[in-house]
Amino acid sequence: MVVIRLARGGAKKRPFYNVVVADSRRARDGRYVERIGYYNPMAAQNEEKLRIAMDRVAYWRGHGAQMSDTVRRLVRQAGESKQAA
Repeated sequence: MVVIRLARGGAKKRPFYNVVVADSRRARDGRYVERIGYYNPMAAQNEEKLRIAMDRVAYWRGHGAQMSDTVRRLVRQAGESKQAA
């Protein structure tokens, strides 16, 4: 099954996550099919905290990809911020 999930990067105590489309059998930080965004929970106020290509999310969802719970929350959050802007 194809899943849209977070892959952790960054240094110790400084997490940075890539939003990726991957085979569910692969390791969390392993090989992925496509990178469709990022999430930086430690971003400074003047930096972008979240960027997700919503068109690619829609494409992969249309092809049967499942979203993890956290990615589902982030996609909803990104959609709300687009509405406010």
